Amino acid sequence: MREVLDQLKAWHDSDTAYAVATVVGIRGSAPRQPGAVMAVSADGEVVGSVSGGCVEGAVYEVAQSVLASGEPVLETYGISDDEAFAVGLTCGGILDVLVQPVRGGSLLGPVMDSLGRDEPVALATVVDGAPLGRQVAVWADRAEGSLGNEGLDVAVTDDARGMLAQGQTGTRHYGPRGERRVDEVAVFVQAFNPPPRMLVFGAIDFAGAMARVGVFLGYHVTVCDARPVFATRKRFPEAHEVVCEWPHKFLERTPTDERTVIAVLTHDPKFDVPLLELALRRPAAYIGAMGSRRTHDDRLRRLREIGMTDAEIARLSSPVGLDIGARTPEETAVSIAAEIIQRRWGGSGQPLSETSGRIHEDRAAVHG
Repeated sequence: MREVLDQLKAWHDSDTAYAVATVVGIRGSAPRQPGAVMAVSADGEVVGSVSGGCVEGAVYEVAQSVLASGEPVLETYGISDDEAFAVGLTCGGILDVLVQPVRGGSLLGPVMDSLGRDEPVALATVVDGAPLGRQVAVWADRAEGSLGNEGLDVAVTDDARGMLAQGQTGTRHYGPRGERRVDEVAVFVQAFNPPPRMLVFGAIDFAGAMARVGVFLGYHVTVCDARPVFATRKRFPEAHEVVCEWPHKFLERTPTDERTVIAVLTHDPKFDVPLLELALRRPAAYIGAMGSRRTHDDRLRRLREIGMTDAEIARLSSPVGLDIGARTPEETAVSIAAEIIQRRWGGSGQPLSETSGRIHEDRAAVHG
């Protein structure tokens, strides 16, 4: 939606009627991903794209119909023998497109306001199961709108907040009252937030496992090491980026924010100390360093010797990870990932069987 935001805001501010078509599902090969948007004004003006040209004409006609009826419509477009070049996708994929009118009081207004301020927000829309098109807008600290049932609102808000924290867009399924493991209601959650970054320092086997887990959790993963023989794409195929550079030099030129995760797996003072000196003095959700307790004590001594304060050092998670008895690189990566998640949401880290109350608290993400 960001690519058409200026035009949508102009229509919105001038009370121009318009319809928004959103890709809410794809199967097979498709030219645009879920979340792609095309909008049509009552005057016939078009902005955006849902397929790169294959089905825009058909979507335009549906948008005109939706503007006339005032009711949302879910359409499916796929290749057919008779109309492959008319309303189908020549790539052979299938698109699900939700076309809905934008009325006065629509949640799209506050969502666009947040986008204009670079404020993360998720928009959850019912795409299958009554009532089609109902929406909830979710921020880190609040939510607006309703999907028609309180239980459904609670479940979707919880999921949308988690997806927003990870910058993930996709469809979740529920029962009519928010029941899990039921697929009567499909809700498309569009997160307007870039994926958070995971910076993994140290090109060792633990880093490979950490990269795989990071990608699985929705992070944009970078592996960095100063040794060219180890920092190779072949050794870390799952990572989005592999950088051969001194870790602290790379961090100096790399922006971080309150969602960034930094995992220092080198356990070598010549790498660790200058890197942690930088990391502990900049925004990050989590900063963890691998090593034995002896290595940890030596690391703390070195950090204090270069002038790091107790408050700065307190941000460091070391030895890294939760105590789950991890041994292998894969188990250790799960341990670290568990601590990252626990820090984000403020969980106790205890077995759920030993706790009481709501499992998912209604709270904003907690950053370490």
